[in-house]
Amino acid sequence: MSPRTHRTPRTALAPKAPEPLVRPPRLRPGARVAVVAPSGPMPDDRLQAGLDILRGWDLDPVVAPHVLDRHPTHGYLAGTDEDRARDLTEAWCDPTVSAVLCARGGYGAQRMVDLLDWTAIRAAAPKVLVGYSDVTALHEAFAVRLGLATLHGPMVAAAAFLKDARTQESLRATLFEPESVRVLRPESATALVPGRAHGVTLGGCVSLLAADLGTPHARPSASGGLLLLEDVGEEPYRLDRILTQLLRSGWLDGVAGIGLGSWEECGPYEEVRAVLADRLGGLGVPVLERMGFGHHESAPTVPFGTPGVLDAEAGTLTLDVPALS
Repeated sequence: MSPRTHRTPRTALAPKAPEPLVRPPRLRPGARVAVVAPSGPMPDDRLQAGLDILRGWDLDPVVAPHVLDRHPTHGYLAGTDEDRARDLTEAWCDPTVSAVLCARGGYGAQRMVDLLDWTAIRAAAPKVLVGYSDVTALHEAFAVRLGLATLHGPMVAAAAFLKDARTQESLRATLFEPESVRVLRPESATALVPGRAHGVTLGGCVSLLAADLGTPHARPSASGGLLLLEDVGEEPYRLDRILTQLLRSGWLDGVAGIGLGSWEECGPYEEVRAVLADRLGGLGVPVLERMGFGHHESAPTVPFGTPGVLDAEAGTLTLDVPALS
């Protein structure tokens, strides 16, 4: 292992974190929220079930025009790139909308992210963006292009959101009572590398972060950040390749600490854990594993762009401030 990527683990605080991002306002009862489909298509019945949950929270969900579309030749996309980008732009720029919630992941956000009207989006008031999986591309874009904090949380038509009460409650509390969920303390969390670090949260699907390298307005590095990683359907050798790419590019240089979520359908966890330990364990920063966020049957909402402390030995991520203002 090279000296650059494998240093002696430390427990001191990590390098100075970048400035926290702008936190959008929390939601109030009766708030209007838009549901968009930036990636893959979904069945109408699952969408309607998710909308019913939102209505039960006293929210007023509105569905963007092309949410139930399917691309004419690429059935893995929810409509054309232009229509998906237009839906998100119009929802974001609607002054009556307080949050934009993604309907599902899959694939497609990278195809439409550069088609968004960033000039109009920058001129609009800050609001909440919620999603995970393929939405990682949007989390990164909104952080880099707008300086806006976002929520890595369940999507409206996702199975975990529809079926799991804890997943629902984590998002509801984050949206309405963010001060009540400033400490994330998963029962399953354990220290892969001990230590404590302060930084600003970022992350998502590790495969999407690697795919973002070299693209316009991509984040230059994770330096000073608390990097929260997860993925789905990536076999151990592919996770090795992805993490090695991030290491070789220097993108992980200076990262303050790392939190690891779920690795569903990535193979036996012992094999996945061996890859994570090999590729991340020598960075010399705290690493907290089994945090549960991401593609898991019960997944907490975690904020991106918010300062906090990762304590691997205590098994906690504690935010300095609530995720939303």
